[in-house]
Amino acid sequence: MRLLLDTHTLIWAYTSDPKLSATAGNLILDLANQCVISPASYWEIAIKLGTQKLTLTEPFPDFMQRAIRDLGISILPIEPKHCEPLTSLPRHHNDPFDRLLIAQSIVEHMPIVSIDAALDPYGIKRLW
Repeated sequence: MRLLLDTHTLIWAYTSDPKLSATAGNLILDLANQCVISPASYWEIAIKLGTQKLTLTEPFPDFMQRAIRDLGISILPIEPKHCEPLTSLPRHHNDPFDRLLIAQSIVEHMPIVSIDAALDPYGIKRLW
């Protein structure tokens, strides 16, 4: 199964944060699953580092390279077809990063691995 990881899921999985649920951890470790991240996630991480809302124990480029490699994650490019749902997506959730992840999940028919229950009103499959 292809799984889209939310930004916090990527961070928590790579850092072995106890906030990561056992279910999410098992989904990521299951070799039968293909985990992907959106460029929106590394964009969000970079912005949060710049505004000091997030700190990492290693430089951003090293963190991203190692997290992607060590977790066996692929990158799901942002394509125009992923942005089209944003033109009519209800405003249940105003975070622009999450809105793009929602749109990618919709277009790709892919569950998103996220703790964020605010994604649920969009009718996407959220796993946690």
